[in-house]
Amino acid sequence: MEIGITTFVENTPDPTNGNLLSPQERLSNLLEEVELADQLGLDVFGIGEHHRSDYLVSSPAVVLAAAAVRTKNIKLSSAVTVLSSDDPVRVFQDFAHVDLLSKGRAEIMAGRGSFIESFPLFGYDLKDYDTLFTEKLELLLELNKNEHVTWEGKHRPAIKNRGVYPRPYGQELPIWIAVGGTPASVVRAASLGLPMALAIIGGMPDRFEPFTDLYKETYKKAGHDPARFQLAINSHGYISEDSQKAADEFYGPYAQVMSKLGRERGWSPMSREHYELMRQPQGSLLVGSPQQVIDKILYEYELFGNTRFLLQFSVGTLPHKKMLHAIELLGTVVAPAVKKAVAKPQSAEGKQQ
Repeated sequence: MEIGITTFVENTPDPTNGNLLSPQERLSNLLEEVELADQLGLDVFGIGEHHRSDYLVSSPAVVLAAAAVRTKNIKLSSAVTVLSSDDPVRVFQDFAHVDLLSKGRAEIMAGRGSFIESFPLFGYDLKDYDTLFTEKLELLLELNKNEHVTWEGKHRPAIKNRGVYPRPYGQELPIWIAVGGTPASVVRAASLGLPMALAIIGGMPDRFEPFTDLYKETYKKAGHDPARFQLAINSHGYISEDSQKAADEFYGPYAQVMSKLGRERGWSPMSREHYELMRQPQGSLLVGSPQQVIDKILYEYELFGNTRFLLQFSVGTLPHKKMLHAIELLGTVVAPAVKKAVAKPQSAEGKQQ
């Protein structure tokens, strides 16, 4: 199993003192986090795209390009690229640059986006939410396979036998489809034979098992090579030396962000009681000691047979030193233990099939 980190690169006030980092300092801290993850042997670092004041990165490829020249081995992915409101040609070109700078470590995680600010910003109508993604994904996949492209659609001017450059370092860029639990999105990813990343940020993980089963069944029925099967699970989390310390350090920043999003979307504010319920062994929040996080990753692995696990750190602003320490624990304690456990003969190969 590959193990990595995702972040939305939040820049929210520190709930302990109200301080807000400058954008430059927050991005500098981010690059230190990516460097450390690389040095510790973690497999993936993903950066999300947003167009709002509380998240800093509107162009993941730009930041990943900076990370590319400061790292050696770690895969560098968007998490996600909001493909519906972007131009697939530019997305492909941008990530081809990241791939060249990193010598083949770039990935695109494409999604429709759970935040909608980019749609009016770039002049798209939300009534086209589904068709925009379907059409633009089709073009992105075509660009990835062919140097010269002829293509016509509804939402973008036609392309007539044009070359698209630069080409990636490898033959093609890995393109993942990010889903939040919509059956149609699951079927799309599986039918196309594309890797799928499933975000689990609330509720109980076992309720998502039908979606991963649907993905595997559809993938197999579509005749895709089982050796190319890839499924990622993305969850919120934080690690410290012991359970209580982790819970206390993470609650304030996490509750601040989730309560704000709740006000925007009609959710209830995050309470400590609900937070602790989510931290339970079968809950969706991976906050605790290294052993607790190991156990929960393995629990989800038993449910889903996933080939990649991504832990979303810094849902709300945490002190930089604590973030680095959490990454250190993930890389030195959690990841080795998980990989050792899933490498045993009773691992999920049968589950995947």
